[in-house]
Amino acid sequence: MTGTKADAEARLLGRTINRRRLVQGAAVAGAAASTVFSAPAVIGQGKQPVVFWTTHTNIGWEALQKIAADFNAQNDQYEVQAVQRPPADVADSSSLITAVRGGEGPDVYLLDRFIVAERAANGLLQDLTQLMEDAGDNTDLTEQYVDFAAAEATYNGAPYALPFDTDVRALFYNRGLLQEAGVDLEPFDPANGVMIWDDVKDIAMSLNKEEGGNFTQVGFVPYQPQGWLYTWGFSWGGEFFDYENCEVTPDNEKVVEAAQWVYDYCAEHDPQKLYAFIQNAIRDGAPPTDNPFLQNRLGLMINGNWMFAQFDQYAPDLDIGYTFIPVPSADLESSTWAGGWSGVVPQGAKNPEGGYAFVRYLCGPEGSRTYVEMNKNLPVLRELLEAEDLFDENLRWFVDNLFPQTKYRPPLPVGAKYWTEQRSAWEAIYLNQADPATALATCKQNTQADLDAGGYCPIAPPSEQA
Repeated sequence: MTGTKADAEARLLGRTINRRRLVQGAAVAGAAASTVFSAPAVIGQGKQPVVFWTTHTNIGWEALQKIAADFNAQNDQYEVQAVQRPPADVADSSSLITAVRGGEGPDVYLLDRFIVAERAANGLLQDLTQLMEDAGDNTDLTEQYVDFAAAEATYNGAPYALPFDTDVRALFYNRGLLQEAGVDLEPFDPANGVMIWDDVKDIAMSLNKEEGGNFTQVGFVPYQPQGWLYTWGFSWGGEFFDYENCEVTPDNEKVVEAAQWVYDYCAEHDPQKLYAFIQNAIRDGAPPTDNPFLQNRLGLMINGNWMFAQFDQYAPDLDIGYTFIPVPSADLESSTWAGGWSGVVPQGAKNPEGGYAFVRYLCGPEGSRTYVEMNKNLPVLRELLEAEDLFDENLRWFVDNLFPQTKYRPPLPVGAKYWTEQRSAWEAIYLNQADPATALATCKQNTQADLDAGGYCPIAPPSEQA
């Protein structure tokens, strides 16, 4: 599932690429995507165009179109054209890279925040320092944004992005399916503490149903939709980067233990049969309605707070609950992790000033509020986290109970490479094609090779970067 897109990206981001070479040279064949949708927009008389690209779909795309329209209505200098690019894995920036190399890149791009450091290191992004100073903005992102989001948007102490939103993960459950199977719901009440993974497994197994040798209903698929290696490694108390030795650590003892649990769980179900049940839902760009949880055929899933908008739109009659991500043993505290997007100005932008004007609106109070209200994501602006009118009961629980234990992916100059290698190893693990220790050792070897070759070490922890 890493496929040719990741291979193409690796070639485009070879070590010979630098900032100068990214913004010069002939256009590369295939710079334009095969399918591009533009939000309806008319460039106002005298207004300078700002081209904004995103791979978001469904409700997220609708919210971004509204944010662009709201900006256009109140700004007399710039007019944003929102362009929807084809869906891709979050680490796949090949379309943007190709366009920038060909001199046809956008003025603003919505980039997954954990790969900002890598794209900055590769020379794909503009350092926002001067644009921020010219606009009278504080270049210390921690003054306005929560610490983990500010850290992800910073590289070598400089801001290369403004944080847009965040999301945290929890265990969602279908009360109806659980009750139908005679499951006691009391342990799922977060007021009763954190559940143990082996207990969750026993419950999940009781929900499985088969017909003709295939699953028609499943209790739990540990790798779908947000059951990534990070999710499980953090749950076991693992770490993914050793700053002292400048090493990626997917082979951390606790991470390997977590991966072994998932390996064994999938083996008990027949990994190919479990994958056949979930495969339509885990395709990049799959519509929300392909999710068997929304189809009332999956009892439990690890997912993020954005699901509340999908529940409202696609499955309003489902009786849904949520609780902390379980732990392997009672001596551990539950943990979760945060993702999120960011607004960046790519190198070679034709209108960088206009691009930054939209980025600061998109990632400011007005744009962030719209996105929270429509897409049910969480803000990273400190002032909005204190806004009592912004969150319903569900989102307030996520903010109050999950933010204090939130971890995040290490912001590394090989962040996208690390993600791609993890994804490849993770697929081999849950399909039982490789044992966890071997798959994760390969992940480490391949990622560390890029880290060493790039000459990026030492890397200071985000809290110590000036």
